[in-house]
Amino acid sequence: MRSPAFPGLGRDLVGKACLITGSSRGIGAAVARGAGRAGMRVAVHYHSARDEAEQVAADIRAAGAEAIVLKGDIAEPGLVESLIGQTADAFGRIDVLINNAADLIERRSVADTDDALFERHIALNIRPVFAACREAVRRFRAQGGGGAIINLSSIAARTGGGGGSSLYAGSKAFVATFSRALAREVAGDGIRVNCVAPGVLATPMQDRTTPPEMLEAVRRQIPLKRIGTPEESVGAFLWLASDEMSGYVIGEVIEVNGGLLMA
Repeated sequence: MRSPAFPGLGRDLVGKACLITGSSRGIGAAVARGAGRAGMRVAVHYHSARDEAEQVAADIRAAGAEAIVLKGDIAEPGLVESLIGQTADAFGRIDVLINNAADLIERRSVADTDDALFERHIALNIRPVFAACREAVRRFRAQGGGGAIINLSSIAARTGGGGGSSLYAGSKAFVATFSRALAREVAGDGIRVNCVAPGVLATPMQDRTTPPEMLEAVRRQIPLKRIGTPEESVGAFLWLASDEMSGYVIGEVIEVNGGLLMA
């Protein structure tokens, strides 16, 4: 096993077993690669992008860490519990859960939103986070306590999001509030629960759901005057995963948005 990228900082991450949902592309892929460079054992999860997931796992192994690849649609009941079980079976335990998988799905005004789209947001962005957290807490307790859960919120949870994204924004607000409540509930077990809330990053989801003119309008509002990259969010995840670096941090939402929230 190679040394962490920053010796002396986060060295406790070496050998920790981590599941990252939705880690074949975008933020999840960047975090998975970062976790590998930090020496973590990583379960890379994908739904349809198998080749991309295999490449992420290959990059983790090239960094000297272990990786497995897991497939499944997190909207299917029981799937996230299975992913956690497979991770624990492969690595002997699970130490860190990162609930990254989510989707804006499509932009639509509230008046034009049918029940089917509402249910899709619940099935993809809310229910799996709850189910995965529940299963992780049970696993962590069975292992003797400790462990970290990091959930993906969004700047949209604070601002309401761009046009047509009310359901996505609402789901991310749920994630942030639920995470705070859970953090309080499980702190006595040494389990730390926190969130990372990215702003506008250059991801496949943005490419698919945000028109160029909307993206440019947002870019002009960002104090740093540029769209962020997935890699620029990695440090926040690794910091929260490390007991050495953030062991006294629970129930927090770490904002990574280039200053957009204060614009």
